Amino acid sequence: MEIWDFLPESVADGRFEVHSDGMNDSGPGGGGYFWCLRDSRVETGDDLCPAQYRLGPYATADEATRALEIVEKRNAEWDAEDARWTGEVS
Repeated sequence: MEIWDFLPESVADGRFEVHSDGMNDSGPGGGGYFWCLRDSRVETGDDLCPAQYRLGPYATADEATRALEIVEKRNAEWDAEDARWTGEVS
């Protein structure tokens, strides 16, 4: 018995393309600008706080400066969508 005989049919006949705009392997920070929650400052390159304190990456330093505002806006949008999904709002 071959090891893969337990599958009655093929799960996937081809390869899947993997793509992510937010991730790359260009170094510790992966490029871009980050907002450090611990130090309340924009960081980039090799001068980065630990990942647990970072928001980002963002395309510009100005966008990183507005990270908390962006997070608050996204959370409000997601909360509204969750409420709509569960029927809490008409």
